[in-house]
Amino acid sequence: MYIGIDLGGTNIAAGIVDENGNIICSKSVPTESERPTEEIVRDMAELSKQLIAESGTEHEEIKGIGIGCPGTIDFEKGEVVYSNNIPMAHFPLAEHFKKYLNLPVKVDNDANCAALGEYTVNGGGADCFLFITLGTGVGGGLILNGKIFRGFNGAAIEAGHITLISGGEKCTCGKEGCWEAYASVTALIRDTRRAMEQYPESMMNTIAERDGKVSGRTAFEAAKNGDEAGQKIVEQYARYIADGIVSCENFIQPEIISIGGGISREGDYLLNPVRDYVSANGFNKFMPKSRIVTAKLFNDAGIIGAAMLVK
Repeated sequence: MYIGIDLGGTNIAAGIVDENGNIICSKSVPTESERPTEEIVRDMAELSKQLIAESGTEHEEIKGIGIGCPGTIDFEKGEVVYSNNIPMAHFPLAEHFKKYLNLPVKVDNDANCAALGEYTVNGGGADCFLFITLGTGVGGGLILNGKIFRGFNGAAIEAGHITLISGGEKCTCGKEGCWEAYASVTALIRDTRRAMEQYPESMMNTIAERDGKVSGRTAFEAAKNGDEAGQKIVEQYARYIADGIVSCENFIQPEIISIGGGISREGDYLLNPVRDYVSANGFNKFMPKSRIVTAKLFNDAGIIGAAMLVK
């Protein structure tokens, strides 16, 4: 057995996971990321202890703990080099965790962990597996020959920061025109709001008023009900996703490209136009093409992948 911890800006989620990637039990607590990091580490350890106690698992059965954390990670040292979502800089996370629970600890980027989790359960043993998550930003992880590809410095793969449109929308990284600035759910919400202002008669306005907010699903619900402005936003969003995937496919040629994040629950309604565009516009016209699939694990991917770091 292993423990996987997904450290997010909103919640700390943890689970006991077997060697096949099955979650035996799981729990979560609020992160409260504004407080001192040491308190967050303590809560991560306490959550792990609770899981062991409540599951009836013997301490000796737990072979190690994996932690997925946002930011740039030194995997060999177990150190968070830099994280802005949960403010940390050169913080030895593994070392601090062991003060509370003395087990082997591995730390990696949260998107890498999600990629490894999705690969473990749904990768089908692919030699090259690319995971893209669409959420607040656009994250990515690449699995080559069953192992996470981290680059020489541990900073790969920041797929969301490939340039989609030179001089385009401002990205949170400080650059302009990043894929993340167009294909993230944050960007989708921004573009939905702009369309709502331009088309006040659009069903999107009614949906947002009913829900009390504009969400990533606002345009999709309107589009499915025949709203032309909503359909335009969905078509544009799918095109932004597809343009980035074409670049990834041209460069890496992965066997499988798995799309995750909450918006991926739209399934084929979102991915079919993405697949059509990628198929028509990828450079490769003569060899087998990447298979684009919807991720299946959603919030469990980070827990399972973090646990698999230890394995």
